[in-house]
Amino acid sequence: MRNDTAQRLALARDFYRAAPGHLSRYGHAELSFMRWSAARGVLEPESSDPAGSPWWRKVNEALLRDKIEAGILTDGASGEAGSHSVRYWVEFLRKPSPARWYRAHNASIVAGYLQHEDLAGEELEVERFMMNVALLRVLYTHAMLANPRLALGWLAVVGPRLVDPRHRSVKWFLDLGRSFPREYPVAGSVEEVVLAEHALARMLDYGLIAPRLTALYAYAAEALEEPRLTSLLDDGVPAYVWPHADRSVWFVGNTGPHLRAIARTTGVRLLWDPSPFGRGNRVTRG
Repeated sequence: MRNDTAQRLALARDFYRAAPGHLSRYGHAELSFMRWSAARGVLEPESSDPAGSPWWRKVNEALLRDKIEAGILTDGASGEAGSHSVRYWVEFLRKPSPARWYRAHNASIVAGYLQHEDLAGEELEVERFMMNVALLRVLYTHAMLANPRLALGWLAVVGPRLVDPRHRSVKWFLDLGRSFPREYPVAGSVEEVVLAEHALARMLDYGLIAPRLTALYAYAAEALEEPRLTSLLDDGVPAYVWPHADRSVWFVGNTGPHLRAIARTTGVRLLWDPSPFGRGNRVTRG
């Protein structure tokens, strides 16, 4: 199935449809993201015209392979899980819950990111920007459910309900189709893409998530048993295959009193650097 996008999608759907009970409901966000990826063409084989993205294909493959292995083990095959991400999927299949789904899904995604940094480095800057946004979104959504106080402050009570993977509302947080172009490779600069982002998506990324990135990545590193995850930040700024000299681009969309108000409302305070692309934002607990 590696070189057939439609079969990749079918494999992802079948994993949930074939599972017992109500597990089919857990696939909303993952399948929505895969459909966006397929529409962009990034899952197409390199022999296609236009070719897909070797990086996106490998990360998607890491997720699919982990689930296949977990399914085989759950069906009674002998042997041990080949990685802790597979072990998490086995635990989810044997005793499903929203928290176990997030841990398994995100462990597979993070493993794919770390394993294929070399391929990520071959992508355009705007594509690498989107990779970082995709990562921080899945980590934040996991925290909204498993550690809502970290993610939302005093509004924590609403977090788990909004991002339960069994509910369609989770797609509002994980579907990048509402934030970024449906084309590959993306035409235009990072600045143009950020400024064209939907206002609600920008409020999520810059008002809620950005002030919490250091704490968020530390929490995810512990929850997923992957200490290398914290190395994907540069002084609180996303840094997956992202040079320090180019970090100023992350502050293009972080201006506006409404973003400061959102941050304060959920328990953090932003101290913005007044320069156009200054050193960035420092965060203190409110």
